[in-house]
Amino acid sequence: MIMKINLLKRLAIVAALVIPGMAPSAAMAANNVALSSDVFVERTVKKPNGTTAVTLEAPKTVIPGDNLVFVVKYKNVGTTPATDFSVTNPLPKAVAFNGTSDGTEIVSVDGGKNWGPLSALKYTRENGEVRPALMSDVTHIKWKFNRALSVGSEGKLVFRGTVK
Repeated sequence: MIMKINLLKRLAIVAALVIPGMAPSAAMAANNVALSSDVFVERTVKKPNGTTAVTLEAPKTVIPGDNLVFVVKYKNVGTTPATDFSVTNPLPKAVAFNGTSDGTEIVSVDGGKNWGPLSALKYTRENGEVRPALMSDVTHIKWKFNRALSVGSEGKLVFRGTVK
């Protein structure tokens, strides 16, 4: 099955990555932190000399098994340091979580009700059976900033996934 992602769908994916249940302007008003998101598909391309290289491209067409790279950029656009804020991203249902670039995230496997390191979470199956949570169970990712973000400071958060 081939899943085509046109511009509107890409924008919907990007919009879903910002902060669930909160518009970006509300997040900016509360913390003076502006957020933007991008998603890329990772492709391996053959070079003319026979070697291969990994590239990141805009996702025009993705198929199950394609690796995606999600980038969330943040910047303090206010006039005072931003303190005690977090960035939360729902994982698109068609994507299996593959981790973050820095490993500092906490995750949810129940739609954002409970949070913690993946190793501390349990997953309840439909039949009531409880087991340790797996990366494939992750529904949301959250980064907490417990330090002040000075005026003008910016950075990016990166997480990866695979199209199911």
